[in-house]
Amino acid sequence: MTHAGAARARTGAQIDMGALQDLPKVGAPTAIVIFGASGDLTQRKLIPALYNLSVQSLLDGRSQIIGVARTPETDDEFRRRMETAVREHARLAFDPDVWASFARRLHHVAGSFDDAGAFPLLTKKLAALGSEEGTVGNRLFYLATPPSVFGTVVARLKAAGLTDESPERGVARIIVEKPFGQDSATAQKLNTEISLAFDERQIFRIDHYLGKETVQNVLVFRLANGIFEPLWNRRYVDHVQITAAETAGVEGRAGYLDRAGIARDMLQSHLLQLLALIAMEPPVAFEPQSVHDEKVKVLRSIVTPTDDEWQHLSVRGQYSAGSVAGRPVVSYTDEEGIDAGSSTETYLAVRLELDNWRWAGVPFYLRTGKRLAKRATEVAIVFRQPPFALFAQSGIPRFESNVLAIRIQPDEGISLRFASKVPGYDFHIDPVQMDFLYHQAFGIEPPEAYERLLMDALLGDSTLFTRIDEVMYGWRFVDGLRAAWESGDEQRPCLYEAGTWGPRESDTLMARSGRKWRRL
Repeated sequence: MTHAGAARARTGAQIDMGALQDLPKVGAPTAIVIFGASGDLTQRKLIPALYNLSVQSLLDGRSQIIGVARTPETDDEFRRRMETAVREHARLAFDPDVWASFARRLHHVAGSFDDAGAFPLLTKKLAALGSEEGTVGNRLFYLATPPSVFGTVVARLKAAGLTDESPERGVARIIVEKPFGQDSATAQKLNTEISLAFDERQIFRIDHYLGKETVQNVLVFRLANGIFEPLWNRRYVDHVQITAAETAGVEGRAGYLDRAGIARDMLQSHLLQLLALIAMEPPVAFEPQSVHDEKVKVLRSIVTPTDDEWQHLSVRGQYSAGSVAGRPVVSYTDEEGIDAGSSTETYLAVRLELDNWRWAGVPFYLRTGKRLAKRATEVAIVFRQPPFALFAQSGIPRFESNVLAIRIQPDEGISLRFASKVPGYDFHIDPVQMDFLYHQAFGIEPPEAYERLLMDALLGDSTLFTRIDEVMYGWRFVDGLRAAWESGDEQRPCLYEAGTWGPRESDTLMARSGRKWRRL
């Protein structure tokens, strides 16, 4: 039965109990506390996502949203500012009736994160909402703040008694934004600080890439289709490419980006998480613990090169002046807030291998960068060539490899490239492509990542979040890479012109093994 047909069948008089299991779940009434309510993340992503959930009746009508920020604001002032944010950034159309109900549930508490006096005000507000609005004591804290204050906020919450759980007080959960630390040592320190107040089951480390519909579909695509999983191994796969390309530059994040570099910002989180999902073994069940266990096995199996080997297995770059989408842009070191002598990388490419039964000998190429030619995130499975050049006698000794490409953004979908004979009397073989696009196949727009992840946190489902051992193994890899860069003879990154696909050295990295990057 088609997707549409299944939906129609459910409208009949007889109730399909199996269909009821497919209905969206709604979390229990909860007080959602956003620290950093005056920030860009709250206005562009979090409040619009919660509004979208309300439009779809996926947010319990008794749930309340409390914004905490240093900025003094009344509830009405906060609501007016959030209305502007929703009108500008919400995925779904603005509905005055939905907004009227949603706005009544928005509240504001003014106070500095390091001011112990602010937390009694928050405690009082939560108690009032629990009795007046029926949130029954459930709390979800969201740290949309600079990582430097994570530990302080958590300590204040614990001191105020807001992290305790009981049948009478409800559940308490916390969502922590990336980056989770700046290296292994700081990540471990941060985890120790948070663990003094919250158990691991209460901690939701968010990586918004994992909330994207196509990323979630990776396991369904692999494990619900019998034709692909048998090919998902070293016998059939030549190599895998994972690309996360951005056209944006600094975009007002100079302070963070110049300290972190793209290895910390993108490789440690987004790219390694995509690698883990692509390469993991089938879990024994689709539930958080089993999925996390298999992802950790992948991250543990990454072969750690020596410092000398890293010089041939990685490339770091920094963009110079150029043109992006026909618009001239300045070099990284000429961006506002960036030191003229900065050697921070805005591009990296690495080759890595996994020391396990399924993937031994298969190279994984990961690249990410800013001010590249196109905004695109994709995972490409490149299959081996046939073992015998059957058509060599027709003048076609070799042809392009089959490629299964999973596009994560901007056009979410999956494509498969294969060879086909061109119609006609002559014998010509050309590659053709089969495409699947979510919006065309299902006729609906997929939810944004933050919608899905916020809903999962309200439900207590951590499957699409990251566990602490995943974080630590990611940092182990990135720390080793950065240490090799810092000990190398060349301390400065390779330059590449903005609007291109990165430095020439990145192409050389692939060419050493006779391969090349896909042009997206």
